[in-house]
Amino acid sequence: MGRRKPTARAEFVLFDVFYEDGTVTSNRKVPGSALGGLDEGASVRAVIEAQDREIVARSGHPRSRIKAVSRADKRGAAQRRLSKSSDQARKARE
Repeated sequence: MGRRKPTARAEFVLFDVFYEDGTVTSNRKVPGSALGGLDEGASVRAVIEAQDREIVARSGHPRSRIKAVSRADKRGAAQRRLSKSSDQARKARE
């Protein structure tokens, strides 16, 4: 028996998505090919918005607008940034 050739693996990068209503979805897969270019954030957001549209079409439950997207491995930093911005917004309302 000969060795099997390795199959081509699709590379994905995991992202956490924070929505305006406060919900968070973790480990959203984005193809590595979508990360190229100068404006990586916009292309990632476009891929995730397309995924959300497909999810809404299947489930019928609308999603809130995306507030922020961060790589899954940098979750702690993104949560601190979001909590800081929400604290500032709360203080402005007071």
